[in-house]
Amino acid sequence: MNRTEKTAQIGSVKGNFDRAISVALVNFQGLGVQAVTALRKEFRKAGVEYKVVKNTVIRHALKDGPYAKLVGDLKTDRKNGVRAHNVLRGMTGVAWSYSDPAAAAKVIEKFKKDFGPKAEKLQVKTGLVSGDMIAGDALAKMPGLKETQGMIVGLMSAPAAQLYVTLITPGATIAAILEAHVAKQQAAGKE
Repeated sequence: MNRTEKTAQIGSVKGNFDRAISVALVNFQGLGVQAVTALRKEFRKAGVEYKVVKNTVIRHALKDGPYAKLVGDLKTDRKNGVRAHNVLRGMTGVAWSYSDPAAAAKVIEKFKKDFGPKAEKLQVKTGLVSGDMIAGDALAKMPGLKETQGMIVGLMSAPAAQLYVTLITPGATIAAILEAHVAKQQAAGKE
């Protein structure tokens, strides 16, 4: 691969990181071809883009962004330089989620349960959300997009419902007192 192709690949990966709501860096070492193919299919169903990317490409793509702390020293002579973060060592698959922050981690958790012992070694090295590193299990427990939207609607509608109850209660109380008084008057008139 020549320098132009490498630069294009770094630019493409950087674009994916910039567009993504969340990213899961995945260790897929030990998975067979059949398992990896099935995992890719599950990612596609969930709307997650998944690629195996060289760690150096990831480091170059992240060097000027909010995840620069993962990069380390990019000099060719790293004798006394800062090494990259541990999550950028070994085999790394990158799962970019553009709509649901927890989608990639949830797909991996479900895949591990469904695929059984063949997928034991599959793990999320780390999750990247809004410039922060999040543990893989914490990323999987994050509420999805629909759950978050539901919580927001609930939080927004709660004060309105409470205001309605506050405004209606005095009138309802007065109406109940008047009905009781009328019923008492009618009962007294029949006697």
